[in-house]
Amino acid sequence: MALFLTEKDVEQLLTMPLALEAVEEAHRQLSSSGACDVPRQRTRMPQTTLHILQGALPQLDAIGYKAYTSNRSGVRFLVHLFQASSGRLRAVIEANRLGMMRTAAASGVATRWLARPDAQVAGVFGAGWQAEGHLEALAAVRGLRRVKVHARNAERLAAFCARMAERLGIDVVPVASAEEVVRGSDIVSTVTTASAPLFSADWLSPGTHINAAGSNSLIRREVGEDVVKRCSTIVVDSVETALRESGDLLPLFEKGRLQARSLVELGDVICHRQRGRTGDDEITLFESQGMAVQDLALAVRLEALAQARGLGVELPYGD
Repeated sequence: MALFLTEKDVEQLLTMPLALEAVEEAHRQLSSSGACDVPRQRTRMPQTTLHILQGALPQLDAIGYKAYTSNRSGVRFLVHLFQASSGRLRAVIEANRLGMMRTAAASGVATRWLARPDAQVAGVFGAGWQAEGHLEALAAVRGLRRVKVHARNAERLAAFCARMAERLGIDVVPVASAEEVVRGSDIVSTVTTASAPLFSADWLSPGTHINAAGSNSLIRREVGEDVVKRCSTIVVDSVETALRESGDLLPLFEKGRLQARSLVELGDVICHRQRGRTGDDEITLFESQGMAVQDLALAVRLEALAQARGLGVELPYGD
C-alpha cells in the first residue's frame, strides 16, 4: 500500500545533509542518465493558482509530480511519488518543508561547486522560513565565520539572526542596508519576493558567488542586468525552465543581451561536462527556479526512511 507522510513526519526525517545529497544526485542523473523534468505548469483562477512540476528518475524507479495551490489563505504542497516500472503509487507526502529544504539544498549544491573554497563571509537577503534553510545549506558546504542578513522587518530580522546564530554556532548579524550585505561578502544569497533588483553590481567583490532563489516568474526580480553582466558563469538548474520562468534573466533574453547558449546547467557542472568557476576573481551566478526531480529525489529517501522507522500511515488506494 502507498504511504502517506505528514509535515510532522517529514520534519522528523529530513535533514540538510540528506537534502544536499538528494538534490546533487538528482542533477547528476538529469545530466548523465535518463532522468527527465517538465517545467512548472500553472492553472490560474482569480482566487487560486494551481502549480504542477513533474518528472522521473529511472535509476530510483521513481516518477511523479508535486502539485501546490497558492491562495491568499496560504500555499499547500503535496508530492505524489509513483513506481516508474509498474505505475504503482508509492507515497503521498505533504511537501511544505520538503520544498523549502530542496530549494535551500539547490543553492547549497551550487555553492559547493561554484563558490571559492575559502569563502567565509555570506550575505543573505531575506529573514523568512526559506532563508533559514538557505543559511543552513550554505553553512553545511562552506566554513562560514560570519553571515550578514538584511530584511525589511527589523524585529523579525533580529529574531532570525539570534535564532540562526544559536542553531549554527556562527556569527549571524543584522545589517541595515543592502550595500552592507553585499560588500565584502564571498557568497550572496537572495531569498525574497522582490519585484525589483536588490543590489548594485558595483558592491560586488571579485570572486563572489551569487545564489538567486526567489525569482521564478516575470513579476519577480532580485538580480539586475548590471549584476548579470558582471558574472563570468551563469548556472541554472534547467535551461528550459530558466527560459520560461527566470524573472532575473528574461528581460535580458528579450533585449538580445543574453543567449540560452550562455547558460550552464548545474548537473553539467557536477558531471564535469561544463566548467563552473575557473578563477578566484570570477563572479558566478546560480539562478534557481526549482525542479520536480529535486522533490522526487527527496521523496524517495523519505519513503525509505519512513518505512525503516515505522512512520506514516498506509493509504487505502494506490495498488
